[in-house]
Amino acid sequence: MAEMSEKARRLFDDPNLLYVGTTNPDGSSQVTPVWTDCRDGHIRFNTAIGRVKERNLRRDPRVSMSIHAPDDPFDKVDVRGRVVEFIEGDEADAHIDDLSEKYTGRRPYPFRADDERRVIVVIEPLRVHEM
Repeated sequence: MAEMSEKARRLFDDPNLLYVGTTNPDGSSQVTPVWTDCRDGHIRFNTAIGRVKERNLRRDPRVSMSIHAPDDPFDKVDVRGRVVEFIEGDEADAHIDDLSEKYTGRRPYPFRADDERRVIVVIEPLRVHEM
């Protein structure tokens, strides 16, 4: 696992969007902005089960990510990693509420659909590059 620098931890601690790149079944790329946090050196984000990024990562756990400060796009960190765990259930539901509070100040997460099931995607950073 690659070590996260103080700069990287700051970018992940602040409410900055993480751009997550995955690979579609045909080999083309797919990029999505997500809310994020870090725990125990792992990068985490939350999504709904069945979304393209979740399906792509279950099939191919390799992921590329980029995060930057909103006031300076050159204050950024790029990360390559791999998914090491998918966490569903009550923990995933609590996590999206935590992220909603971090990014919007609102708790619980106000955009949840009634039939939606949430999942935390846990990523081990393998390469961390700072600008």
